Amino acid sequence: MIAGHSAAIWLIFVATVVTLLAVDLGFAARVPTPSIRRSTWWSLTVVAVAALFCGVVWWYEGRAEALQFATGYVVEFSLSVDNLLVFIMVLHYFAVPAALQPTVLKWGILGAMAMRGIVIAAGTLILHEFHWVIYLFGGLLIVTAVKMLAKPDAADANLDRNPMVRAARRVLPLSERFDGNAFFVRANGKLLATPLLLVVLVIEWTDLVFATDSIPAIFAITRDPFLIYTSNVFAIVGLRALFFVLAAMLTRFVYLRFGVATVLLLVGAKMLLEKWVTVPSLASLAVIVAVLVIAVVASVATGNRR
Repeated sequence: MIAGHSAAIWLIFVATVVTLLAVDLGFAARVPTPSIRRSTWWSLTVVAVAALFCGVVWWYEGRAEALQFATGYVVEFSLSVDNLLVFIMVLHYFAVPAALQPTVLKWGILGAMAMRGIVIAAGTLILHEFHWVIYLFGGLLIVTAVKMLAKPDAADANLDRNPMVRAARRVLPLSERFDGNAFFVRANGKLLATPLLLVVLVIEWTDLVFATDSIPAIFAITRDPFLIYTSNVFAIVGLRALFFVLAAMLTRFVYLRFGVATVLLLVGAKMLLEKWVTVPSLASLAVIVAVLVIAVVASVATGNRR
């Protein structure tokens, strides 16, 4: 048993994720900018694999745990899509060449997995010792949702005020141009950081910010670290392909951020009211999926009328 779960299910999880990453990143090395069709098929493949793993959880753990995994996956997947919107904005802001974007995405995805693991471990420990922190998490989600509703356009964000950008520009001597996949170059005998390093640092910073925003959401669904981490990883592992799909269709999903914000409001309210109101996992999953489907359908319908 590892963290209360059989070694078999851990091995299945690790083997599945390593295989998905190997295929995804291996393909990225050969085709840096995949077609929308291929990216869509790979995104759907990762979702299908996540669904199969949900079946594995049902087989090994039971129906309740499988529902918690599924609900957590849907919530974290929707928040990961929002994370991708920020990725798109960062890449456009720094004018990252298309050939270098897969490198940034690779480090962003790997960084997101590491950040999620750290925040989940810290959050689990804190909640075990101080249960009242759950109410702070609920409040944080509601504040985040209100901010998203008040200012839904991520492109308005000013990266010049980003703490990571400001710190890097103060500390690192920067070159003015990208130099392939290199993070550092030598010019006139001096070692300079390329803009690519700055972009990756900003992406990792956004990973940390989104981890602190999204992890509290899943604590309202389950407190099991295994279910929390696995649902997060499956939500993240297919983001590289989803990035190219979303970048091409961004204008069509104008209401998606409102749907994500609504999910955060509902989950935050559930955390604040958990002492008095118990919401079944199946009901939570149904409501969350319904909200996101409505947001996507409304976005597509609005786009078709334009």
